Amino acid sequence: MSVYKKIAACTVALGALCAAQLAVAQDAPSVVTVVKVTGENWFTRMEEGVVAYGKDNPAVSTSQIGPAKADAAQQLRLIEDLVAKNVNAIAVVPMDPSALEGVFKRAMNRGIKIITHEADSLKNTQVDIEAFDNKVFGARFNEKLAECMGKSGKWTSFVGSLGSLTHVQWADGGAENAKKYPEMELVSEKNESFNDANKAYEKAREILRKYPDIKGFQGGSAIDVIGIGRAVEEAGLVGKVCVVGLGLPKDTAKYLESGAVQSISFWDPKDAGYVMNKVAQLVIEGKEITDGMDLGVPGYNKVSVKKGPGDGIIVVGEAWVDVDTSNYSQYPF
Repeated sequence: MSVYKKIAACTVALGALCAAQLAVAQDAPSVVTVVKVTGENWFTRMEEGVVAYGKDNPAVSTSQIGPAKADAAQQLRLIEDLVAKNVNAIAVVPMDPSALEGVFKRAMNRGIKIITHEADSLKNTQVDIEAFDNKVFGARFNEKLAECMGKSGKWTSFVGSLGSLTHVQWADGGAENAKKYPEMELVSEKNESFNDANKAYEKAREILRKYPDIKGFQGGSAIDVIGIGRAVEEAGLVGKVCVVGLGLPKDTAKYLESGAVQSISFWDPKDAGYVMNKVAQLVIEGKEITDGMDLGVPGYNKVSVKKGPGDGIIVVGEAWVDVDTSNYSQYPF
């Protein structure tokens, strides 16, 4: 065979290989994760888990999208577009679960698999994944707040929005816990920050003006403690006002160090993103998710499974992490 014929043969073989690889990629089921807002560090970290799952499992195609701002209507439009494109599965962290019941029902009627996170009230989902029992998580926040406040004085709670189910559950769990302490008084509860640190800051300033003797803030959105901590610092109230809530170590480090925020708790969004996509693939393949199952991710090694409010199931892990100045540097995100 001449050199030219050999080159031609190699070219044909290479082309066939590329075509085969392309066919495999095109045949891979698609799982699209839809988050509350793009650009927030919490969901940037979650995308790392989405991408990692796709790399570890090339038989499935994974990607993440979200609206430019935390807005339930914008998130709904993104999901409607995915339904129109007939993707195989949609994994969603809902801004407002109740607003998505209709589109999820239409998606499932078309054979699209629906996986949700932080939405255990949803009827139209096949699997909702919770990092932990949400009422218990809210009570943990509040117990830390109570300890800092000396179990007395005025306190308040923040949520991303009143439609953010888990945030409301944490606030309610905190309020229930505070009933153990008759000298603690809840004021102006469930302030909405809309996942915006500047809005949390402005709302905290407003509350500090309205209740100059307030002693505690419990944050719900991952950025609430940032805005509240900034307001506490600027008001010269470090050491006089206690702040606890959801947060990420890198975001909150300066306020933990200054004492404007006493402690944060979280679950790793990367792990949650990974687990959502793993569960989506299991559902696509028709595999059962069972009580006590190991999903191969820390905090989800022995999940509990219970029936959801609809035909789907709720999968619950034990994935929380508590952080203060003694250990925040152990978490590089």
